Amino acid sequence: MASDNPYRSLPDECFWRRAVSRVFGHELDPVVDPRFTISPREKVFTAGSCFAQHIARALRANGFGYLVTEDGTGLPEEERRRRGYGVFTARYGNIYTAKQLLDLVQEAFDGRMPHERVWKRDDGRLVDPYRPRIEPDGFGSEEELFASREEMLEAVRRMVREGDVFIFTLGLTESWISRRDGSAFPLAPGVAGGRHDPSLHAFHNYTVFEVLEHLEQALLELRSINPRLKVLLTVSPVPLIATYERRHVLVSTTYSKSVLRVAAEELYRKYPWVDYFPSFEIINSHVHAGNYFEDDLRTVAPAGVAHAMRIFLKHYARNDGERQSRIREEEGQVPEDGKKRPKVEELVCDEEAIDAAARS
Repeated sequence: MASDNPYRSLPDECFWRRAVSRVFGHELDPVVDPRFTISPREKVFTAGSCFAQHIARALRANGFGYLVTEDGTGLPEEERRRRGYGVFTARYGNIYTAKQLLDLVQEAFDGRMPHERVWKRDDGRLVDPYRPRIEPDGFGSEEELFASREEMLEAVRRMVREGDVFIFTLGLTESWISRRDGSAFPLAPGVAGGRHDPSLHAFHNYTVFEVLEHLEQALLELRSINPRLKVLLTVSPVPLIATYERRHVLVSTTYSKSVLRVAAEELYRKYPWVDYFPSFEIINSHVHAGNYFEDDLRTVAPAGVAHAMRIFLKHYARNDGERQSRIREEEGQVPEDGKKRPKVEELVCDEEAIDAAARS
């Protein structure tokens, strides 16, 4: 009987024709029943790949409590920007893999000491292997480098203890690691410092089981330190800039994003304090016909950023009946004249150095 059809009572968002085909692209909203909202009084901290910076900027621009525990107090504003203060909550730089996040958490709270602690640049200056581009001018001595890292780790400890919501953007599965202790680097040795030594360094492409293990372990430790912490996971929509696998970069991108999406889903299903925001789905949906990317088909265009951030604020920003998103509705639309809008504020992306190093 027709009345026995289990699909008859499902809402519109469960059907492609009603939720996608018959919806204007700029009105696409794939968020259903978010598990929590964010009050302007709550402190939010972020980490992850480059795309995570958009969420931080949206929170700040709309009057929400973005937590910064390492802000470069006393430095001129231009110098603070140049040296990466305020890009994330603390100066840990881009964290592309779940293993990087786990390493950072264990170093900050468990006394983990990575074997490889210093890389040298061609000009003789030193860099931190785990945030090799955080100091544009490099460090003049190991003591200076270690002091800067300890300052960052203390800022990490503060942010975890003080924060209410952690937003983590998963970016990559491909990584370069230390053969000595498995530490994950954000860039391959030799790209922005150090030297690639096959006896010391190895390429590794994490499996879904490894990503899930690393991410779950990191989040559980954060919750053990701060039991009130809520976590929002998202997957970066930005394709890989390069792959070290012997296959097409498009295939490697599909693998990487699929693994990250599955890992996020598993933790969402397992823990009620974890939610998932579909920025990847919003930007990459073919309903936008590629208009949410710039001409390089990799950089997310302003219209795509605006759409994703508008949906994020709509569902997760608790307006308390007073606040309205400052991201205008029309910014989520593709211009009818087809012209590109000005680029959004430049992101700090370590992986851009990969392409630059390859060209040189």
